[in-house]
Amino acid sequence: MAAQAQQQTAVDSVEVSTHDSVRDREISVEQEHLDRVYRRLEEKIHEAEFLMNDAAKRGQVGTPGALAERDAQVFRAGIHLNRLNNEFEDFLFGRIDLLPGKDGKKGPDGAYTAVEPAEGAVREDNTADIAETLHIGRIGVLDQEYAPLVIDWRAPAAAPFYRSTPVEPGRVVRRRVIRSKGRKVLGVEDDLMRPELTASLDGRELPVIGDGALMAALGQARTHTMRDIVASIQAEQDLVIRAPAASVTYVEGGPGTGKTAVALHRAAYLLYQDRRRYAGGILIVSPTPLLVAYTEGVLPSLGEEGQVAIRAIGSLVDGAEATLYDSPAVARAKGSYRMLKVLRKAARGALELGSGAPEHGRAADTGAGARAGQLAFDEAPDDAFGDGPDDASDGGSGPVPQAPAGPPTRLRVVAFGRRLELEARELDRIRESALGGTTPVNLLRPRARRLLLDALWARSGAGGRHSDPELAAELRSSFDEDVSSEDSFIEFLDGWWPELTPKAVLAAMADERRLGRWARRVLNPGEVRRVARSLRRDGLSVHDIAMLDELESLLGSPARPRRKRELDPLDQLSGLEELMPVRQETQRERAERLAQERTEYAHVIVDEAQDLTPMQWRMVGRRGRHATWTVVGDPAQSSWSDPDEAAQARDEALGTRPRRRFQLTVNYRNPAEIAELAAKVLALAMPGSESPTAVRSTGVRPRFAVVGDSLAATVRAESARLLDLVDGTVGVVVAMNRREEARRWLTGLGDRVVALGSLEAKGLEYDATIVVSPAEIADESPAGLRVLYVALTRATQQLTVVSADRDVPDAEGVPDLLRD
Repeated sequence: MAAQAQQQTAVDSVEVSTHDSVRDREISVEQEHLDRVYRRLEEKIHEAEFLMNDAAKRGQVGTPGALAERDAQVFRAGIHLNRLNNEFEDFLFGRIDLLPGKDGKKGPDGAYTAVEPAEGAVREDNTADIAETLHIGRIGVLDQEYAPLVIDWRAPAAAPFYRSTPVEPGRVVRRRVIRSKGRKVLGVEDDLMRPELTASLDGRELPVIGDGALMAALGQARTHTMRDIVASIQAEQDLVIRAPAASVTYVEGGPGTGKTAVALHRAAYLLYQDRRRYAGGILIVSPTPLLVAYTEGVLPSLGEEGQVAIRAIGSLVDGAEATLYDSPAVARAKGSYRMLKVLRKAARGALELGSGAPEHGRAADTGAGARAGQLAFDEAPDDAFGDGPDDASDGGSGPVPQAPAGPPTRLRVVAFGRRLELEARELDRIRESALGGTTPVNLLRPRARRLLLDALWARSGAGGRHSDPELAAELRSSFDEDVSSEDSFIEFLDGWWPELTPKAVLAAMADERRLGRWARRVLNPGEVRRVARSLRRDGLSVHDIAMLDELESLLGSPARPRRKRELDPLDQLSGLEELMPVRQETQRERAERLAQERTEYAHVIVDEAQDLTPMQWRMVGRRGRHATWTVVGDPAQSSWSDPDEAAQARDEALGTRPRRRFQLTVNYRNPAEIAELAAKVLALAMPGSESPTAVRSTGVRPRFAVVGDSLAATVRAESARLLDLVDGTVGVVVAMNRREEARRWLTGLGDRVVALGSLEAKGLEYDATIVVSPAEIADESPAGLRVLYVALTRATQQLTVVSADRDVPDAEGVPDLLRD
């Protein structure tokens, strides 16, 4: 009981330390420092502009020496001004608070160079004073006294920000990630490297925000048991962060074990350890946009834009964004390996649709209609989620897409004074011959063009006119040039073999009869009907994005022309053409360009990997063909209905690289009371699986409520009650088809409460959570019990379960799924 009381004290201190007023005060502290930095940057820009103007005046002297001095000064000032302007926005991202060092030597950036703390830096009662605070950013900034306002992230003094861990903290007591946009600080998140220490800064105890506050409370608990738990958390996470990267690092861990945070710190550690090796970029893949937003807040910018790309699985294809959810039945069809067979047939079969060309039987003497890739279909609205096993629940009962007229069925050209024709049967034979093999369809167009010319040449009979090989070759070359430059031939080829786009082929699959042909003996009629209807919605799902990427690979795409860069205005100055470089891109320009140009990465981190479908694994695998990998997941939280099939796809994506596996075993998010309830569902979802060990107990049991007058009123009342009990956020988790309804229930309660579907909750956490109708969540898919397990493990403090009719609550309101 004493230990439990001490744990409760620790938790209470967490709640106090994370109160909004403390967070707001710390944001204000960082805002004040950022304002000071920007004032200094503006001074430096004015200095650079003064040097430019002064150099221009020197040129008026006219002597060769003055002109040379002017050119050199303008060159240096221009470089400095360009760099200041390019790094001016969003460049401050971190801070470290350090103990006194062993020596008092300072580096060129004004920071002390000692790595280890001085003797006596930590007093016998485990207290210490912060001797130095360093802010980390994209460039170094010194004040007028040459003291560091910001340390360049590449500088040796910044190394502890990336390399320090609780196992080997060095001088670092607190590491802070600062989120800012422009000149405004949006938030801060702290990690404690020495959670057992009580440190003071300017005479006040060092405040800690976020997960670091929890670690501080646990570390300062007076029992050895709690300190042992903290040490185990630190040790097992540190092993993952520092694991060698020459293979696949696979990390498993249950809810609350810190998998995501560990993976993100690993990205920072790897990039800092070997900048050159990872110059090819690091890709971080998250399952949902909500988790991407959280990820961007935890992982600091690493100073060289474009090196770290954080993408939701529905945002991996440039120019496409997932905004819809598929029903479980549709998701199973689209995400499985079976869909690969369908897409292969669709990529080739779409050629039969042409490009909106003349109707079958009409010649292509005149224009062949729309040009490359312009298959057009009417899109019908559909429910964002809710397609069930029967037709009545499919939604999307809009008009059937209008099929294009088809490709031209006859080719007519004039050569050697006569008209040559190829009819439909021969054209079909030529197409079939051109499509042999596995070459992407768009890359086969030159082959198809050559085969058409071969057939026309044979029809002309000109091949036997000359016995001299040189004359025959010359005649053939002239024939090919004349025919292929005819408008009728060009228009025919555009209509008969258009350059297909992934979106055009996906649109073609929205026709149920056509999809039925391509999916024969692969999908059953019900699946064909539901998939076709889902593709007529105005928007894309995450499974559509994976299909688009697969089609991109099957179709092939032409190389994109490089965008010309603008010249720096300074280049126009006389005598500076060779001295001054091309204008440097801004951070945003370079990041956008690299994101568009990069298709493969040097290291890939997959978060919540257990949720990726086979088709999504293929999509991610293309981006890491030559990469090292960090794969983070928990099989017990998988929302995919066939984990074995997904594991096969994962192994194919990772290739033959050796695997290094780690297991995180300590749950420091959920109190033991919540973890105990969630374990009952885990036992049903995956018998024999072990839950991670919860490190704390609050004495607050989960609350069970039964719907009274209405579900909306009950959920709203419980939300208001929890908002009064916790200082932070409240998450209301409902079955996917209730998302919009639940948002209306919460209207007017403020920003601290959010409604989300069961599949959106993955990886997120809230101070309090309301899980609405466990039976509805469990029944919405074959993986429903695992999804319910996820929903029950989102809360850091309090959990309420609301039972509806389908839950069969007992006298105490406990639904049947959660009873012993």
